[in-house]
Amino acid sequence: MSTAVKADPAVPAGSASPLTARRPLGDRGFQILALASGLLVLVILVLIAVSTSQQASSWFAAEGLKIFTNNWDPATNQFGALSFIYGTAITAVIAIIIAVPVSVGIALLLNEVVPYRWSRPIVYVIDLLAVVPSVVWGLWGILVFAPWIQHIYASIASGVKGIPVLGPLFGPPTSGASFFTAGIILAFMITPIVTSLSREVIATVPQIDREGAYALGATRWEMITGAVWPHSQGGVVGAVLLGLGRAMGETIAAALVIGASPVITSHLFAPGYNMPAVIANQFGEASGEFRAALMGLGVLLFGFTIIINVLARGVVERSARRKRGA
Repeated sequence: MSTAVKADPAVPAGSASPLTARRPLGDRGFQILALASGLLVLVILVLIAVSTSQQASSWFAAEGLKIFTNNWDPATNQFGALSFIYGTAITAVIAIIIAVPVSVGIALLLNEVVPYRWSRPIVYVIDLLAVVPSVVWGLWGILVFAPWIQHIYASIASGVKGIPVLGPLFGPPTSGASFFTAGIILAFMITPIVTSLSREVIATVPQIDREGAYALGATRWEMITGAVWPHSQGGVVGAVLLGLGRAMGETIAAALVIGASPVITSHLFAPGYNMPAVIANQFGEASGEFRAALMGLGVLLFGFTIIINVLARGVVERSARRKRGA
């Protein structure tokens, strides 16, 4: 008489197949490979930070808190970096103010308004703009855009002359190369990046949320503000912060159009300088303490961009946790 073998109810059906028996080894191998790749990136970043900090240590030791003063004079070995920090911040802020409304508007347009057959070509064009080399943007900016926009700067300066706030802010331009020109070029460069990331985030909004808003009688604008934006707000903020990090670290384009003048001024149409530009322009002729100061600027810039990217990641993860909790 044959005896029936009872299946263990705790074991899922079909779990003893040869395929599943081979999976643990592949899973462990992939886990080790992914972990090694992630650790390799961290090791490279740490080595970059350590090596550059060592080469800049003499500048930090000699200047101390004087690195945050506005006194950059290589002839007398005085290297205060405040004007470059100011130039980096002001151009990045100008770029964000210009790029964010345009980027978010384009992302909403492509996801919520334009039909799919028309949105795909636009997406391809945006992706192509994101890979245009920075030197191309810089050459176009200094050879074409700056001479053209200088006349517009002059018209704006004459129109706001004598107005208490706008007058000092938009003073008479000395040339087309200025803080504002650099900010506009940086805005052109980060708009495709912020647009692509924002579009991908907005596309993750469940369709049932949109249909539910329409079912309740919402207009398209009310659907966007009530259903789409709360779901994608954290991701869009993260995309904006990543764009800010790119704007702060851009080198060649900013070096060509900012004007190379280490000053702190409220005139946005005046020439200026920022940290990436001064490193690119002066590193070839630097030595000794001068070279250490430029390496120190690189360390500061590296730290600022790391902080911006960490904040962006934190905002995205916080938004994801909040959505999971909801």
